[in-house]
Amino acid sequence: MIPPIASKFVAGETPSDALEHVRTLNERDVAGILNLLGEHYDDPSDAAADVNAYVELIDDIVASDLDACISVKPSQIGLGVDEETFERNLIEIVDYGANRDVFVWVDMEDHTTTDATLDAYEALVRRHGGGAGLCLQANLERTREDLERLADAPGKIRLVKGAYDEPAEIAYTDKDRVDEVYGELLEYMFESFDDGIAIGSHDPAVVARARELHRTHGTPYEVQMLMGVRTDAQYELAAQGVDVYQYVPYGSRWLSYFYRRVRERKENLAFALRAILG
Repeated sequence: MIPPIASKFVAGETPSDALEHVRTLNERDVAGILNLLGEHYDDPSDAAADVNAYVELIDDIVASDLDACISVKPSQIGLGVDEETFERNLIEIVDYGANRDVFVWVDMEDHTTTDATLDAYEALVRRHGGGAGLCLQANLERTREDLERLADAPGKIRLVKGAYDEPAEIAYTDKDRVDEVYGELLEYMFESFDDGIAIGSHDPAVVARARELHRTHGTPYEVQMLMGVRTDAQYELAAQGVDVYQYVPYGSRWLSYFYRRVRERKENLAFALRAILG
């Protein structure tokens, strides 16, 4: 049983719980990004179990006829075992999704996983011709170069500010500076990308800026927000014709999910408290 506070951010423990939540979103023209909670596995059998769960989830999405896609964490599907296991499992999930027209997002974890995640994603989408997207974090100094590398790749990029407490040697640590860099990267994407821009932010100023850049450059985009955060704003944007996706975690590992997020970065606790208090 998920306690009331956690249930604000987690759709339930089963795929049916998550799909039912997406059904309510679809009624308000918001799509869902389903994520089975789990990460940092070092046992290949744990990774294989979640790969199988994602394959079954893809079938469930197709059978339910819902507007939904999935998002996987690298350390959940084998990166904690080795890069070969991760790449093999990612290919299996994306291949399966492509054959059933279900899009697959690849989450980004801390900086120690960035190179392996980026390499596997780029090789996959260039071979596939799309079908997948990758999250990049504006607080990392390297992200501009990563965006330039992927500008012509046939996939989508979700740009977020970054939820990990990264070392000052490789990351921007001042909030105002991160906001500034995010705006610069966003402008670059609208200028240089033909498609595939996802705004991963709850910041009203960022959402408004994306709308302005879309009007200027015409580049298609979507807005992605978390379950439990600014839900009314998500519905309002969808009613205005903006493509909106809600990131919907589910599964039995919700307690470790919350614990790890708070331990990784103290600001995450403040973020959750603000969301709970509205």
